[in-house]
Amino acid sequence: MEYLYDLLAAVAVIANGIPVAMFALSLGFALKPAALAYLIGAIGAGSLGLVAPISMQGETIALAGALGKDRQERLAIVILGGLIMLPLGLLGLLQATIDFIGPTIFYSMLAGVGLFLGKVGLIDMGTKDKRIGFSTIFSAVAIFILTGDLIYTILGSVAVGMIATIKHPFVSALDSIDEGVSAKEFDSIKHIPITFKSIRVIRGGLALACLTIGGNIAYGTITGQIANMGANVDHLTIVSALADITSAWFGGPPVESIISATGIAPHPVFAGILMMAMFAVIMYSGILMKLAKYIPVGAIAGFYFVLGALVVFPPNIQSALADDANPVVVGMTMAVTATVDPFVGMVAGYVTKILFALAGQP
Repeated sequence: MEYLYDLLAAVAVIANGIPVAMFALSLGFALKPAALAYLIGAIGAGSLGLVAPISMQGETIALAGALGKDRQERLAIVILGGLIMLPLGLLGLLQATIDFIGPTIFYSMLAGVGLFLGKVGLIDMGTKDKRIGFSTIFSAVAIFILTGDLIYTILGSVAVGMIATIKHPFVSALDSIDEGVSAKEFDSIKHIPITFKSIRVIRGGLALACLTIGGNIAYGTITGQIANMGANVDHLTIVSALADITSAWFGGPPVESIISATGIAPHPVFAGILMMAMFAVIMYSGILMKLAKYIPVGAIAGFYFVLGALVVFPPNIQSALADDANPVVVGMTMAVTATVDPFVGMVAGYVTKILFALAGQP
């Protein structure tokens, strides 16, 4: 029975990832090469015992898409970002970063991620189709309060979102694909020639690395918290960097750390490996395009809202404010994290802490 629950957790995360995959396709990233990235993730998680899996992450895909003018530049940005992150993970610098900034800024950053996720669920996704979005939010909150279980929450709320589409037109994940982008054109695994000569690529690679530093620290830690296990963010960084380089080399999207519902499974490491292995099959086989027709974009709004507002934010803001922490440092870190990204949030919090120290205040 416990392994069935692991399977449900894996399926829940896959349902959450389908709209993100469609978003990646809309920016010219091929889907089949992502199967290689998921295989690297599954092997890495099994070898290193990683509780935090990797999957396609909307933030890194959007950043690469915004900073690269075409497909070649976007792929180069992802590869450069991976090449920057790989030595950071090998040298253990992400855990060193956590130790350096201290618990107040670290937990404030995690609380800021909670605010960001709650906003994404309530506003960004919930308002795309209010009938679907708010029905999933209300059902997700009710299910989580009654069960306290994230897996039941995501599966139940997605089901409610799909039921809300009966006899009503809705925006599916496929509808986010830009006109003129052919799915078949990118449905292959082959090396795409790229160049690193453009200043946009260099800037984009550095920006993507900064975002990934914050994301791996935040998302890996939060999944570890959900699982009540420690998350080795340096090992996670090594695996995600190798996955990014391999995927983008053959035309695929970045595959990074995510906040994963597999953390609540009885065997979180196994559930994460199962999710990545299943996603690899789905990516390579082309099943994804068929599944996407039935999942509305707003169906995952409830999960994001519950995850951010009820799971991530409360315990981390409590930890951030412990031991007479400076509320201005906490507030600055949270606000910048929620509006920019976790890495910039940590930097803003640390600079604020230094300014108070120079002024002779704690």
